[in-house]
Amino acid sequence: MRIRSGGVSDVGRVRSNNEDCYRIVPDMGLFVLSDGMGGEAHGEVASALAVETVVKHCVEGENNPALPVFGDTQAGWSSKTKRLSSAIHLANKKIFESAAEHSEQTGMGATLTALWIADDRMSLAHVGDSRAYVLRTGSLQQLTNDHSLVAEQVRRGILTTAQAEESEMQSVLLRALGANLEVEVDAEEHPLFPRDVLLLCSDGLTRMVTEPEIAGTLQSDPDPAKSAEKLVALANESGGADNITVIVVTTNADSKSWFSWLFGGKHKSANGNGIAGGK
Repeated sequence: MRIRSGGVSDVGRVRSNNEDCYRIVPDMGLFVLSDGMGGEAHGEVASALAVETVVKHCVEGENNPALPVFGDTQAGWSSKTKRLSSAIHLANKKIFESAAEHSEQTGMGATLTALWIADDRMSLAHVGDSRAYVLRTGSLQQLTNDHSLVAEQVRRGILTTAQAEESEMQSVLLRALGANLEVEVDAEEHPLFPRDVLLLCSDGLTRMVTEPEIAGTLQSDPDPAKSAEKLVALANESGGADNITVIVVTTNADSKSWFSWLFGGKHKSANGNGIAGGK
C-alpha cells in the first residue's frame, strides 16, 4: 500500500493561540493529532506533550520490541495496536504528572487520536472527541466515538444529533488525557483498501463543517495536502470558532501488489507531507 499525506493546523478566527498539535511520520505510516485543553492552564503544552510522547514511544517500540507496554491490551491486537495504545497511556501519565508538578498547569488536558498504517491494516487509538474518518467508495464513515457528554446523550437517546449540535455542553468531555492518572483508551484495527481516504481532525473542523461538506472536499482533490488546506479554509469561512487541525491520508495500491491487479491502472509514488505541525 502506498500512502500520501498532508496536514494543516490553524488558530482559527476567534482564538488567540493554537492549542492543537499534530505530527506525521511518513516513513512509519504514523499520524498523531491532539487538541489541548486548559487555555491559560497550558493546553498547548498538553497537546505537544501528548503528540511527542506517542511518537517517541512508537519509534522506540519499533527499534526495541521488548520495550514495556503500558495499559491493558487485547490478545487479538497486532503489535502496532498494542504499542499505540501503550503510547497513549504513557502520554496520559506524563500530562497528569506534569500538571501535578507545575501548579500553573493544573487543569490542562488533551484529546489524542492516532493512526498507524501497516500494509493493508490500520491501527487506530483515541481518547476524547478528535475524530478519525474513512472515505470509502464515496461514503464517509466516522471510525471513532466521541468521548463527550453530548455524544453519550445521543447514544442513550436523550438528545437527537441535531440537539447535540446546538448544545452548549459540546465541549464537556467524559474522557481526556491528563484528567486522571489512568485513562481508558479506545483501540481497534480496520482493513485498509486502495483509494481509501483517511481523515484525522480536531473538533474545530467538525463543529464548523458538515460531514457532507467534508466528504465532498475530500473527493474534490486527490492531493491530501490541498484537501487539508481546503477543509481548514471551510472551517474558517464558517466562523473558525476554534483551532482547526486536519490530517488527510490517501491510499493507492503498490504497483507490485495484487491490489494493483485487482483495481487496475498505475498509481503515483507516495509522498510524505507535513512531518511536524501544530503548537
